[in-house]
Order: sequence, then C-alpha cells, then structure tokens
Amino acid sequence: MPDLNFLPAVVLVKKIREHSLSPMEVLEAHLARIERLNPILNAFVQVEGDAARRAAREAEAMIARGENLGPLHGVPISIKSAIDVKGMRCEAGTKLRAGITAERDAPLVERLRSAGAIILGTTNTPELLMAWETDNLIYGRTNNPWDLSRTAGGSSGGEAAAIASGCSAGGVGSDGGGSIRVPAHFSGICGLKPTPGRIPATGHFPGSVGPFALTGVVGPMTRTIADLKVFFEVMQGPDDGDPSAAPVPVCWPSAQEMKNIRIAYFEDDGRTPVTAETRAAVRNAAKLLQSAGFQVEPFRPEGMEEARQLWWKFFGITGGMLLRPMAEGHEDVLSPILKEFLGWVAEGPAHTTESLLDMWVQRDVVRIKIFEQMKRFPLLLCPAAAIPAFHHGERSWKIEGKLVKYLDAWSYTEWFNLLGMPAAVVPMGHSPEGLPIGVQIAGKPWQEELVLSAAEAIEEQRGEWQAPPEI
Repeated sequence: MPDLNFLPAVVLVKKIREHSLSPMEVLEAHLARIERLNPILNAFVQVEGDAARRAAREAEAMIARGENLGPLHGVPISIKSAIDVKGMRCEAGTKLRAGITAERDAPLVERLRSAGAIILGTTNTPELLMAWETDNLIYGRTNNPWDLSRTAGGSSGGEAAAIASGCSAGGVGSDGGGSIRVPAHFSGICGLKPTPGRIPATGHFPGSVGPFALTGVVGPMTRTIADLKVFFEVMQGPDDGDPSAAPVPVCWPSAQEMKNIRIAYFEDDGRTPVTAETRAAVRNAAKLLQSAGFQVEPFRPEGMEEARQLWWKFFGITGGMLLRPMAEGHEDVLSPILKEFLGWVAEGPAHTTESLLDMWVQRDVVRIKIFEQMKRFPLLLCPAAAIPAFHHGERSWKIEGKLVKYLDAWSYTEWFNLLGMPAAVVPMGHSPEGLPIGVQIAGKPWQEELVLSAAEAIEEQRGEWQAPPEI
C-alpha cells in the first residue's frame, strides 16, 4: 500500500468504508508525521491530538453501528488559524490577538465535521495575513517541504506546508490576493479561490466586510483536484454571516458541455515577466487540455492591468486603512513583514469619499469589460505567480533581464480577487531547482464547477501527484 499520509482523501474514505483502513489508523499516521516534521516545517501552531482521537473513535463507532457516513468520514484535516475552530487558537499570527481562542466553529468547519472530517489542529500565517510568505512574532517562520530554505507562501503557508508534507490530508485557507493560490503553487498542491460568498467566510478574521467581503474568500486546499471537488461540495452554500452569500446550487458540467467551452491561455501579462519553467508549465497545460479534446487558444483579455491597480486600491490601501487603527500604538509588537506592508500602504494617499466612489465605479467598469471578452472564452489559463517558491527574506528577482519586485510577482492572482472570479491552481511542473510550478484556471463568478472540471482534466492528463523529497 502507498504511504497513507499521501493517499488522496477520496481514497482514504473509500478504504475506511471498505474496512481496509480505520479512522484511528489514519489519524495516528498523521499525528506521528506531525510530531516528526512540524519542528522542521513549523506548519501547525496548535495540534489537538486527544480531541482528534476522540473524534476518530466516534468515527469508528459510527461504522460499527452501520450509520450513514459522510464524504470525508475519518479524513484528518487542518484549518488556517484565522478561521474559528472551537477551543483552538484563532490569532491570525499577531501578538495583538495572542491567546485568543474561538468560542464556536465557523460554519464551514461545522460542515466539514458533519461530513466526517477530523480536525488535527490549526496552521501558521503571517501577521494579520498581509504577506505572501508565512512568519510572525508568535510562532515564527514556516518552511517549504520542498526546500527548507524557502517559504511555503502566504498567507495560507502553514496550511500548504502541512498538506504538501503529508501531515494533513487537506484543509482550509483564505485568499484576498493569492493567499490560497500562491502557497498551493509554491508547495505543489491544489487550491481553490471561490467566488465571494460561495463558501461562507463567516468566522474568519479579519471579518468578511467592506473591501474584504468583495476581494477576500475562504477555500479548500488539497493535493488533488478530486479532493478539492469534495471539499468544495461540503463547504459551499450560503450563510447569513457572509454579506456576499447567494444560494447557488452545485451543478457539475457534463463531459460534452466541457468540450464545448473555449479556453484562453496566456503565458504572461505583458507587464511582469515569468520564469521560463512557468511559461513552459502554461504551454504544457494548454497542450494537455487540447489533447483532452478542449478548444484552447492563445488570448489575453484587455483590462487586466487596470484590475491589478484597482486591486491594490481595494485590498492594499483600503485594507491598510482598516487595519492601521488596530496596529497604532503597538508598533513594538508588530512583525517586520506587517510593518513593511503598512509602509507600502502609507506610500499612497488614503481614500477620500470621492476616490472611494471612483474606485468602486472603475471596478464595475473593468469587470464588465473583462466579462464581455469572456463570453468567447469562459475559462482562462495562466500562471499562478511569476516565480516559484523564493528564499526566506528575498524581495526582488531578475527575470528575462527585468527586475521583478515583491508586490509585482503575485499580480497573476490579484486580478481575480478584484474581479470576484473563482480560480484554482493545479501543479504542472518543476523548476530547474526541483521546485513545484502550478498553473491557474479562472472562470466567471459562480462557475467553480467549470474551473474545477478543467483543472481536473489537466490533472488527469498530467499523471500522478508528486510528493516532496523526504525530509
């Protein structure tokens, strides 16, 4: 039998139902791996082994009683420590919230438990989630299981490292500008940024209100698209605590419907160059989709640069205005990464009533412009980032003779937060250093099923998922 720490969640459930694996056996394998690897990776900030064992024993009792089992029965999962899990820390990596624990489960956590998932613990983040790497003054730095000298990304970096290393079978991150997709790309796993409101962000900190409700989401992270689809089905559905919620039923397209959908791909955005292996990954993904019978053409929508600039006004400037009052007067306990982010925000003027209104109008105009072009191409294939996982502390890179700065390297994810579009990352290749490279598939709002179906087609053509080298 393959190492059960790297079996897909859907395979674990199948084996548990067939009695060839028990929930306790699966759990103990994951707890043992966490005990061995977490001191090296620093992915988890809290592990609740006793509570997980109680849940596993109850999962076994349900099987013995012949009860109906959920689609994630007995699967050990992890949750980003910015999402409420009853009794566990929800500090979002900041000393300003040190010691805060959740009084109740977030709705998505309740749904995962109801589906049979067993929660191992919560995972590390950068302070207040404001970085594409994971480090903070409470728990320190998370390392990438592919190369410990590099970051696993952020802000869901602890989650990505836990899943990629086989410490967790899957879990939940959040994404306001690439915080699910960049860690997935860096760590060689899959991640879904859904449409705002498709999966409720109720119970997330910072709260899903104002600009965070328009750009920020919570979503699943797994090693395979098949698992991502199951997590999505379990977690999706409206909740009154999410202002973007809407009752959108799950509707998976047929194989024939998918083949009739045209997919556009582009290797770069015309502004920020990407590494040669990133270009190759996008080209190879396009070829795999063509081999699977899809209509794939090179095309880059107009308006993406406008969307990138507007994203910073929403997430950066407005987000900074919301977070600054919390940080003021506490500069002595703020992490260098958060201070750096607030410094970038301070370089531009704060919003006035007029600039805020103008920004909102421009967002709607650019959405209309891009969605009009997507009538021809309902799905877009593109890079997830300009570079693979970077060394801790790096802030710029030379690509194709051009200097790419920190904030520019992630523009490939930021558009889709501004536009409210679902987007998924699927591993596709490796850099010369052996680092994973993911590609990104995006669709129009509420079209997660199309996005995941196309990502699954890439995965099926690509072959089996590859684990990191043993640490």
